Amino acid sequence: MHGCHSTTSSRLPRRARRLAAAALTAVAALLVTACQGSGGGSAPVATQLNSQAVSSMPPSSVPAPLKMSPAAGSKNADPAQGITVTAAGGGKVGNVTVKTSSGRPVAGTLSANGASWHSTYALPTGASYTVTATGTDASGHPVTATSSFTTLTPASSFHTQIFEGAGATYGVGMPIMLTFDHPITDKAAVERALTVTASKPVVGAWYWDGSEAVDFRPRDYWPADTTVTLSSHLDGVEGAPGVYGVHDLTQTFNIGQSVVAVADTKNFHTQVYIGGKLTYTWPISTGRATMPTPDGTYLSVEKGNPVRMIGGTKGTSGYYDELVNWAVRFTFSGDYYHSAPWSVVSQGESNVSHGCVNLSPQDAQTYYSLSVPGNPITVISSPKAGNWDDGWTEWFLSWSQYLAGSATHLAVQAGPSGSTFVSPSTLPADTASSPIGTSADGNYQAS
Repeated sequence: MHGCHSTTSSRLPRRARRLAAAALTAVAALLVTACQGSGGGSAPVATQLNSQAVSSMPPSSVPAPLKMSPAAGSKNADPAQGITVTAAGGGKVGNVTVKTSSGRPVAGTLSANGASWHSTYALPTGASYTVTATGTDASGHPVTATSSFTTLTPASSFHTQIFEGAGATYGVGMPIMLTFDHPITDKAAVERALTVTASKPVVGAWYWDGSEAVDFRPRDYWPADTTVTLSSHLDGVEGAPGVYGVHDLTQTFNIGQSVVAVADTKNFHTQVYIGGKLTYTWPISTGRATMPTPDGTYLSVEKGNPVRMIGGTKGTSGYYDELVNWAVRFTFSGDYYHSAPWSVVSQGESNVSHGCVNLSPQDAQTYYSLSVPGNPITVISSPKAGNWDDGWTEWFLSWSQYLAGSATHLAVQAGPSGSTFVSPSTLPADTASSPIGTSADGNYQAS
């Protein structure tokens, strides 16, 4: 008689669903804009050549041994282009330092041949910069160049939200979820501005779900007890023509213990693995033939005790409006693991629910106590396929499918020192197996 659908609708756009989920769990965080400078005077390039080298040349033929971009005196430089220093005629770039009113350090990389230096990330908008570079000319004589400029303040900008809350703890399946308030067209530029730091090494990738949401998911489940930090350098990134990021964000959260549940709709049991070991096997009752629980590897979204569940048509025999205890949600359309004392006689024997996974009160309370957002929940042996975006369904996708959703099509190797983009072909073989270490390919398909 009891149903399994709460009042939250599943028919929401991706971004709206995320924000709805964020409101339910109260962990969405809008990161504040970084300090922005303004103005800044212009100054000509001051180039110093070795006096002996200069004396041997006619004044009109003295080259500029170090060329800088943006040019000295630029007042509305494109921040997305960064800073480039180039040595002319076989010279070498040595050291480059950047002082800026934004307060954000500007790092860069020297080319393999030493002929050029380029900043790693876009430059913060609306800020002033002074660049000082040293190097040598073609004859090996020391040279120095200095340039000052300002970056533009954009007329149109985008902002970013991260779902994870500062210091919060999540399950081993939890993706890093970012949303944008403006459609992103240069997705690769945004990906390259994102860094993942993990206290234990992981391999993962970014995946775009439309133009306003991007997620980071490891190839396999996160190692238990990992501290994760998402850092961005989005200030100055041109996410769409004329639309720039105007803030950076940083957020640190935790991955807790590994808690993985598998519900077998055909054998009427759920198994719960804790720390990689089978800890519980409980009788269950899942969705009846007319409304089966859908297959798929989901993640716990939220929990409540009690949760009000409403379904059917009011005034008909199928209508219900009940409070249900020890409820852990895994789809937006309203599927839960929850206490169902009314169906204990059927648990382990037959499927009688409206789509939820029915447990005894004691088993439901035990699972509820273990639950945090992001714990994997896999439903198997169902005649009904799972629906993409009905819940956090990132683990519906195989690793190759997930990589295909990246704008760069590159994997991300993350560790205590940050992350780098690498070719997937260079990665070591994946040795994780389902259901403990990762999800199975095609897990959402009907059985």
